[in-house]
Amino acid sequence: MNLALAEQPNGDFAQTIVRQVLLDAWQLEMYEALSNSTDTRLAAIAAKALKESRYHYRFSAGWLVRLGDGTEESHRRAQNALNGLWRFTDELFTADEVDEAMATAGIGPRLTELQQKWSARIDEVLREATLERPASARYAWHGKRGVHTEHLGHMLTEMQHLQRTYPGAQW
Repeated sequence: MNLALAEQPNGDFAQTIVRQVLLDAWQLEMYEALSNSTDTRLAAIAAKALKESRYHYRFSAGWLVRLGDGTEESHRRAQNALNGLWRFTDELFTADEVDEAMATAGIGPRLTELQQKWSARIDEVLREATLERPASARYAWHGKRGVHTEHLGHMLTEMQHLQRTYPGAQW
């Protein structure tokens, strides 16, 4: 599984930061919920990951505020990045069969419950960054369903370059 939002290219710094804030806020809510999982091992892993996720969110949110509430140029770039990436956020909360089964078993959270908390967290940082939340928009790609954007192929090619060039190489 791979979320389409995570496949998006870095672009300029504002695009990288906006994408990271959206994902960091989602990951923070996900780990928070998973720390209450009925699967004790998963709950322990999620609880440990929460510390790192809080740090990542503070970092990316801090940069978003600097960009959004900064110069006219940085504000414009951050808003444009937000407008361009927002359409990919629906997938974060679109449950598939696995998500539903995990929620029913108490192993994972209901994604709709995460959405409310995520939305409140995002609205708070957008207010501080003086950015406007875009209107919701659907898109055709769903990485969770195996339908990816054109960017994933480029990313995989780059990540696999050394192994394909030097088969059997080890670190």
